[in-house]
Amino acid sequence: MSLDKEVKSELINKYKIHEKDTGSADVQIAVLTQRINDLTEHLKSHKKDHHSRLGLLRLVRQRQKLLLYLNRTNSQRYQKLIADIGIRR
Repeated sequence: MSLDKEVKSELINKYKIHEKDTGSADVQIAVLTQRINDLTEHLKSHKKDHHSRLGLLRLVRQRQKLLLYLNRTNSQRYQKLIADIGIRR
């Protein structure tokens, strides 16, 4: 369940902080959120796919760690990002 190159590059362009940014916390959270949404849709139709479910839980925890880091270091960017992505926190 990987992202298409076009979708990933659109997310990077939308959430990058500076010109050559591809790995900031904002970009990583946006990419993880897209992957989580895709996996959630997959699991709605494939209820017994437990390997993908474990991968989903791993992605959710990784995103949670990045969100905690972003909130700790720059809460203004954190608030803007969760409002833009639509994550309930």
